[in-house]
Amino acid sequence: MTAQHPGRFFALEGIDGSGKSTQLRLLAQQLERTGRPVLTTCEPTGGPIGRLLRQVLTGQVSCDSRVVAPLFVADRLDHLLDREKGLCRAVAEGMTVLSDRYYFSSYAYQSVDLPLEWVIEANRPCASLLRPDATLFLDVEPELALERIARNRAGVELFETRERLTRTREQYFRAFERLRDQERVVVIPGDQDVERLAGEIWAQVQALL
Repeated sequence: MTAQHPGRFFALEGIDGSGKSTQLRLLAQQLERTGRPVLTTCEPTGGPIGRLLRQVLTGQVSCDSRVVAPLFVADRLDHLLDREKGLCRAVAEGMTVLSDRYYFSSYAYQSVDLPLEWVIEANRPCASLLRPDATLFLDVEPELALERIARNRAGVELFETRERLTRTREQYFRAFERLRDQERVVVIPGDQDVERLAGEIWAQVQALL
């Protein structure tokens, strides 16, 4: 790390349709304008396990939920520890790393079908290697999320239902409550327009840098 650019790691989380990808891009641009070196990333990765996970998510490959969770953990560990492009190395070298999915996504999405405590335990190696300086949770109501998904997206996310998004949102908040002594989570109302939401996220990040 350098004194000028100490490494940081922020995760943007939220149910599908919360606007994470857009806000990740805008936050990266804002950070770059301040002269900070930035790495943006998401999961699954482009590696072999990540490619398999994308096939599972798009329905090309059938996979039991008890297998999907360890696959996500394995893909994330590769991403953390890769010698050239790993997140741990990037943070250690002073980069500001931004991710629109990290282990809270596993806690929320996978614990819809599996016990939350089991999913937390499966992800413990990832949390022990690199915890975000903050997880910024963009909170939107499932109805609004579904409207955004139908308007802007296709394919993998069109299978979502209001019931599943509602349960996933509930699981996020269960995980926040369960881990509040171990994790810094900032809940941001995500039903604002894009520019106003970006401004609120930037204010939160500035306070943490």
